[in-house]
Amino acid sequence: MALIEFRSVSKAYRKGHAEVWALDGIDLSVSERGMVAIVGPSGSGKSSLLHLVGAMDRPSSGEVMVAGQSLTALPENALAGFRLKTIGFVFQGFNLIPNLSALENVMLPMEFAGAAPNERRRRAGALLARVGLEARASHRPRELSGGEQQRTAIARALANDPPLVLADEPTGNLDSKPDR
Repeated sequence: MALIEFRSVSKAYRKGHAEVWALDGIDLSVSERGMVAIVGPSGSGKSSLLHLVGAMDRPSSGEVMVAGQSLTALPENALAGFRLKTIGFVFQGFNLIPNLSALENVMLPMEFAGAAPNERRRRAGALLARVGLEARASHRPRELSGGEQQRTAIARALANDPPLVLADEPTGNLDSKPDR
């Protein structure tokens, strides 16, 4: 079974009076346990494709299926719940909450998913340890290097153990050698 399936997917944006096509008639199938790297120059539609897979945007035409669910047909109010359970997203700009510690940032998706407080803390601590940040768990994003913020974002994307992790340039800010 395909985890991700695009059927004749197109995405257009309006720029003033012009229509700009980021994607035009894309057919794509990614199997479970698969891994895909999307490469291309700036403006080629990579982020647009990720936003469609991640249910953060809708196609102009075609159908997007993720984990057996048609995102095209899913009502707007159901998309957030679908994302919470199904998708971990590592954003290019981190999107960490500035007034929360690294640990609290990783715990946040689990809180939304209804996990018990002690389970959130245990799992977030384990995920931060997995990315080499156990000693930085109490630090706020402004107290972390770019690479540490990115590793925190990676841990947060894994918090709810999603079947699908999307990463928009996930290694752009990672240190070549983690400061452990």
